[in-house]
Amino acid sequence: MSTPIRLGTRRSALAQAQSGHVAAALEKVTGRAVELVPITSEGDTNRASLSQIGGLGVFATRLREALLAGECDFLVHSLKDLPTAVPDGLTIAATPVREDARDVVITRDGIPLHELPAGSRVGTGSPRRIAQVRRRAPRVEVVDIRGNVDSRLQRVASGELDAVILAAAGLSRLGAEIRLHREDLGLAEWPTAPGQGALAIETTTDADPELLAALRALEDPDTRLAITVERAVLAGLDAGCQAPMAAHASVVDGQVRVRTVVYAPDGVQRIGLDVTEPLNTGYIQRNGSGNDADAADGADPMAAARDLGFTVARRLLDQGAAELVSREHSS
Repeated sequence: MSTPIRLGTRRSALAQAQSGHVAAALEKVTGRAVELVPITSEGDTNRASLSQIGGLGVFATRLREALLAGECDFLVHSLKDLPTAVPDGLTIAATPVREDARDVVITRDGIPLHELPAGSRVGTGSPRRIAQVRRRAPRVEVVDIRGNVDSRLQRVASGELDAVILAAAGLSRLGAEIRLHREDLGLAEWPTAPGQGALAIETTTDADPELLAALRALEDPDTRLAITVERAVLAGLDAGCQAPMAAHASVVDGQVRVRTVVYAPDGVQRIGLDVTEPLNTGYIQRNGSGNDADAADGADPMAAARDLGFTVARRLLDQGAAELVSREHSS
């Protein structure tokens, strides 16, 4: 009997659920069992605010250490939690099809976020969401919260909070049954974090070639292209995952569109760009594989996607984004 493939994952219910989806897909590709290896990260044990302990890499560092130490064969991350720089010796082998990238508002009574009465308590631990809430609903009180999805929903159900902001993808992957009211926030007016809704499958650069090939079979080219643009914007702004900025790219009808906004922490000021480029321009040329390998005509689609993201970041900085973006980041 073949040795199981070991998948390193955080212990949270959401991490276990999304790892389980990837494990099932890989088992279909390889015919081998995939075993989950629970790993505790700093983000799971430190209950301080993410803005205080630093969101950049707080969930990924311990997992990556375990991978490099041989405690597991590959990892599954929420892509929005990953620093933009991949450590030496590691590679993002695949990005599966992206889930819904939107944020949602959960309330008891179904009142839209912008109509909540003055003094209503809205929970979120994300500086980006805090800025967006303050912009859309300036009369509410924003409460900095941590905790899993169930605990956040319970705080609304109990009346402790009037609303919470959550990621639609997390609710979907958990299969959460919600007896509260849900308001979906459109990406045009409420763009989300770079990589939100996407997963990153990471392994070592010297992993077994058969494992690398199997993982790459889970790749979705359009997802890889979109998140490459988004993460290049983030890297170009030198902002870090917890900066009050948003970037969402999509590939539709032969075009890539990226919507990005940088917010002042109070949400009053913002600088945004909405850029659409045809895929067959000098910016983006696809080879149909979604991998980093050069296309037959010499074009590298991922390099072109990064160039587009960096160009958008430079334009934001030229318009004054540097005055709004925190310059603090982790290496």
